[in-house]
Amino acid sequence: MADDLHYLSASDAIARFEARQLSPVELVQAVIQRAERVEPKINAFTVTHFERALEQAREAEGRYGKRGSAPRPLEGLPLAIKDESSVEGDRTTQGSLIYQDRIDARSAICNERLLGAGAIVHARSAAPEFSCAAVTHSRLWGVTRNPWSLEHTPGGSSGGSAASLAAGSATLASGSDIAGSIRIPAACCGVVGFKPPYGRVPEESPYSFDFYCHEGPLARTVSDCALMENVMAGPHPHDVTSLRPKLSIPDELPGIAGWRIAWSPDLGYCEVDADVAENTREALDVFRSLGCRVEEVDLGWTWATLNAAMSHLGHLFGRLLARELPRYGDQMTNYARAFAEFGQTTDGDEFLDAMAFAGEMYRTLGPILEEHEVLICPTNALAAVPADHDSTLSEVRINGMAVDPMLGWVMTYPFNMLSRCPVMSVPSGRDRNGVPTGIQIVGRTYDDVSVFRAAAAYERERGWLDTPGRRPEL
Repeated sequence: MADDLHYLSASDAIARFEARQLSPVELVQAVIQRAERVEPKINAFTVTHFERALEQAREAEGRYGKRGSAPRPLEGLPLAIKDESSVEGDRTTQGSLIYQDRIDARSAICNERLLGAGAIVHARSAAPEFSCAAVTHSRLWGVTRNPWSLEHTPGGSSGGSAASLAAGSATLASGSDIAGSIRIPAACCGVVGFKPPYGRVPEESPYSFDFYCHEGPLARTVSDCALMENVMAGPHPHDVTSLRPKLSIPDELPGIAGWRIAWSPDLGYCEVDADVAENTREALDVFRSLGCRVEEVDLGWTWATLNAAMSHLGHLFGRLLARELPRYGDQMTNYARAFAEFGQTTDGDEFLDAMAFAGEMYRTLGPILEEHEVLICPTNALAAVPADHDSTLSEVRINGMAVDPMLGWVMTYPFNMLSRCPVMSVPSGRDRNGVPTGIQIVGRTYDDVSVFRAAAAYERERGWLDTPGRRPEL
């Protein structure tokens, strides 16, 4: 077990801390040692705080030993925070040469909560520049690689978070999701990622006013995601969009026998790789074995969905990045500069049309979810693209068909458009290259608990990363 300590789940670690069978120092040491072994291969971290983490682990050990204050919900757990959101006194670069020396004056709301709950930040996880890509590489930090296949991307934009979880160099990790940036890497790396519904987890302004934007957890198990989500969620006086009252995911999640589950193989329009499709069908068989009635549905969506999403993303996020172009455009990574330039071409009419389009999408999905507890579909249409994929230079083909090189290989962004739906990505298998694939479990608006119930029931039947044979061979 000592050799596998870095893969211990957060829930199990807390139970052992409380029983005095394990010290937070031992866990943090194991995770740091693992990181030192695997980082030269995967490059999941930008900045590390190993010595500070060990000092905080000793303080956590004292709390479990009844010396000082009582243990908090995440006491002593190693946490990788995405190098995008601020931590007071730390360096947050956003993967950009522009901000490579920036020190944060205060912590983002979600990070303040995670740290206040006792989590120990031992590292900052890599993200593409400004988190505006579905892969993870930048001019500042280089290429982050998938622990399962170093030639492939771990996804993005929370790629370092997912890669570190899969590699055993973090116990918990944070993410953000504006077009799939939690779920894409969760699927690519074979871990769990949850996009909460809009407003569930408070955000920093101005991002809090963009309903595509979400902060959320990544972990190796559904219960660990719930543990982290329960800390992050809840109203906050600095975010007028944050929901009240606070919703907590229960510790015990009942089974789902008798549920009606809708499923879509392609959302009506996506070209889906054969291995992804097969793994999705096998995952659906698990739900059938749990006593669920699984029914294929026709959403009737088209590639116009991607065009509408890009209009929204470009008009808000792209225009925000465009402010950096006059002074810093030559320092930007290709994809960031291209996205900022695209943002300058969008206008208010397109933005309004994109919102109207999302309303039409929900006219199809809404009635389906009234008749089914959840919808299931693939997370990504292709397991992963190359680690150094540049959407401004390279093409992406699925089943021989060329698709949009930026987001044409993922199936996540429609549920940022329909952002009040909670969505979790869980592993569904591995493709011919050994790269993990995933399925999305999409819930009714603000029905987070049903998504966690479905995911937990599936996980009980089909565990992953729980034995050495189910982990990357790094």
